[in-house]
Amino acid sequence: PTGYPSANGPPSRHPTIHSLKVLLMTIYDAITDQMKAAMRAKEKERLTALRNIRAAFINKRKETNADELSDDDCVALLRKLAKQRRDSITAYTDAGRTDLADAEQAELDIISEFVPAGPSMETIRGWVETAIATTNATEMRQLGKVMGTVMRDHRGKVDGSVVRSIASELLSK
Repeated sequence: PTGYPSANGPPSRHPTIHSLKVLLMTIYDAITDQMKAAMRAKEKERLTALRNIRAAFINKRKETNADELSDDDCVALLRKLAKQRRDSITAYTDAGRTDLADAEQAELDIISEFVPAGPSMETIRGWVETAIATTNATEMRQLGKVMGTVMRDHRGKVDGSVVRSIASELLSK
């Protein structure tokens, strides 16, 4: 069978080779390929969002003097970018600038395509309960200890605001 798109170059005649190339593709490479596709399709908004993501990756590489970013680093950076977009959407909505909020939402949607699904609320609750037991926290004043433990153990996997709300709920009982 021909016509299977390959990760790089002309269509592959072997679907297994195509599958292997896609599996081996890093997030950075996937962003670059999507950027090329957006250029070809003349999708201006998508191209802009992908360029912003790629620029963030390049800036991170320069900050750390790394030749490449691992997928874990890329995911952490994508989560950070998504959080920035959510904060911007809230600010723009509060200011009555729905046009800017819509633009940020469109960019957030594109960023979200590359962020793997996070842990379930039950999993996060379990992590927080374990942290509370580990730190012997019993009151709201000890929220920082609980937050520090969870965020240190699960950095890049969970949003701090979710951890804070669950920890606050559990400590206020």
